[in-house]
Amino acid sequence: GDTKVAVIDTGVDPTNPDIAPNLDQALSRNFAAPIVEPDEEVQAVDAGDWADQNGHGTHVAGTIAAAGDNGIGVAGVNWTADLIAIRACDFDGYCDSASVASAAAYAGQVGARTANISLGFNGPQAEATVLKSAIAAHPDTLYVAAAGNEQTNNDSTPTWPCNIDLANVVCVAATDQNDQLVVYYNSAAT
Repeated sequence: GDTKVAVIDTGVDPTNPDIAPNLDQALSRNFAAPIVEPDEEVQAVDAGDWADQNGHGTHVAGTIAAAGDNGIGVAGVNWTADLIAIRACDFDGYCDSASVASAAAYAGQVGARTANISLGFNGPQAEATVLKSAIAAHPDTLYVAAAGNEQTNNDSTPTWPCNIDLANVVCVAATDQNDQLVVYYNSAAT
């Protein structure tokens, strides 16, 4: 491996041939609680259940670090990054701020240089408190957070963790082939 990069998402598919060579399965973890129906008993989180059954986390991991020059699939930005799958979302893509905060803290604890968080919450400032605490405790990890897909302005409708005001949080938006903000993405004046 190379640079440790945590993918905080729906997990990562460990059988993907483009991702498997760069995936650190020993460090990968699950922080997402299972979906429980109202009449069911709450189950404990299985830390080993980090494999992706949704697809979003695997897509993100491939963009970051799919192996290159191997004649298959795609090539990621960093062909040799040491990926750590940290599942904070269930297989429907639902995440809660407590699970994401636990995942963010874990990424810092295991020495991830960067943690990708392609998700967000549009709740009140209180939603950000637990996330901000987890991220602030790990100043040596850069947390790259998505601006969001709600077509709103992040200055007036904050998205967490994107709008957390810390030196180790970078908020990113998607642009098109003309370097213009894509129509579904959030914006900000600053």
